[in-house]
Amino acid sequence: MHGGKLVAKALKQAGVEVVFTLSGGHIMAIYDGCLDEGIKVVDVRHEQAAVHAADAWARLNPGKVGVAILTAGPGATDGVTGLANAWRANSPILVLGGQGPLANLRKGSLQEMDHISVMRPISKWAQACYATDRLGEYVEEAIRHALSGNPGPAYLEIPMDVLGGPVDLDTAYCPAPLPTPQVRPARESVCEAVTMLAASKQPMIMVGTGVKWSNGRESLGRFLDAVKMPAFCNGMGRGQVDHDSPWFFNRTRRDYLEQTDCVVLAGSLLDFRMRFGASIPATAKIIQLDLDAVQIGQNRRADIGLVGNLGLTLQTMLEVMQEDDISMDWSGVVETWRAKEDEAEETMRTRLNSDEVPIDPQRLCREIADFVDDDTIVIGDGGDIVAQAAKVIKVPKNGAWMDPGPLGTLGVGMPFALAAQLAHPDKRVLIVYGDGSFGLNGFEFDTAVRFELPIVGIIGNDQAWGQMLRPQAGLFGEDRLVATELAATRYDKVVEALGGHGELVTEPDQIRPALERAYASGKPACVNVMMRQDREFSGGIYV
Repeated sequence: MHGGKLVAKALKQAGVEVVFTLSGGHIMAIYDGCLDEGIKVVDVRHEQAAVHAADAWARLNPGKVGVAILTAGPGATDGVTGLANAWRANSPILVLGGQGPLANLRKGSLQEMDHISVMRPISKWAQACYATDRLGEYVEEAIRHALSGNPGPAYLEIPMDVLGGPVDLDTAYCPAPLPTPQVRPARESVCEAVTMLAASKQPMIMVGTGVKWSNGRESLGRFLDAVKMPAFCNGMGRGQVDHDSPWFFNRTRRDYLEQTDCVVLAGSLLDFRMRFGASIPATAKIIQLDLDAVQIGQNRRADIGLVGNLGLTLQTMLEVMQEDDISMDWSGVVETWRAKEDEAEETMRTRLNSDEVPIDPQRLCREIADFVDDDTIVIGDGGDIVAQAAKVIKVPKNGAWMDPGPLGTLGVGMPFALAAQLAHPDKRVLIVYGDGSFGLNGFEFDTAVRFELPIVGIIGNDQAWGQMLRPQAGLFGEDRLVATELAATRYDKVVEALGGHGELVTEPDQIRPALERAYASGKPACVNVMMRQDREFSGGIYV
């Protein structure tokens, strides 16, 4: 009996079903324990992909952690980007890292380095365990930190000789994680928030990531049905309001924000996506709901801050309304702005139905949107193409939409998809790729082939890093383009060579049949769509 078995026992007690890893000598003892505990070990081709996959597993299984296991040195540093992405997205993951033997500390063992100093700034908790019989205790503590409050990554380093040391599994302390306590805000503050909201003429709610981590979807739905207020979504808030809900709005956010007099920020940060708060009129009231008090008033002062589980907060607001006989109804505002939403969609229709060759990016997005059903998990991995797809593809009711999140990390596509297909083998998983982002972790198609996961990726191939090419050409001139142009690469042939199915598409009416054939193949598949390259500069690089 060795420490790796105790680690696996602790993971099993925490409800871990799958771990993502790339083989390494420092961590093999954990694999041995996973075999005993029935935990599936999925080995990828790059440690970054392992951590991205753990991130996606957490997003798809609220209340549980995703787990990645990295070997020492370059194994750990390769995983840093995945950890940083989970940090910005508040994804509760546990990364277990290897280390050289404790007995040889500071002697210069193979791949020895100070991993914890690297991981600490991008994790909620980063520690090392130096006693084999305490490994279960440390794993439980790491998971508790990852899941508590505003969730995020935890990093646990285990030296090789500690992990391989002997242990009595029957007597070693190995606690099962307790349920995370759910906190409600003070009722007095909730009453103030309800009163402020009731006095507004044109309010809105911005639904963000905090609603997802609070499992607040049902409470949000009841709240919206009661107050009949326009709801916009960003981050992992996308999908928390059904796309056919009468309260869901998607195309008029900028215009509505200019006219609103009260914004309910439900787990949505005032970061670059909201111009650091400048998107909201100076005269508008802000009611901010968040899991973490530190986020209240960041970048712009909130009039009222409500800290706690967002589902419970919204439920408490409803209770106060009922007890104090306060009714709210902005259905007239909803009706007015629904007409504006329909008008905005009509304006896009020409490009959505374009027969142009090379293919118009909007036509590609419309074809994808028409193909996606309510049991599809859609993953965006790219710059331009994902920004456009997010405006056209509706989040499936029983599926999901996932993208990198606020760190903007490209390369999440196949790693996210691996976790999604493993978590939901009954659903279709579709990656919307840019041709640039495919190059980062496209080799993970090999992992999908080895584990027989029929994931499909569709690439908008404009032979460029489009989001950078346009501002570069606009600011410096088209004769000064550098590091932004790519080749018309046959990525479909790359996937075929890895054992998958590949399709090349050059005509818009070929897109849907190619997608249908890709899924019918039963293999991991790539549909490579040759798309028009746009060079018109709109005047901004980042928003």
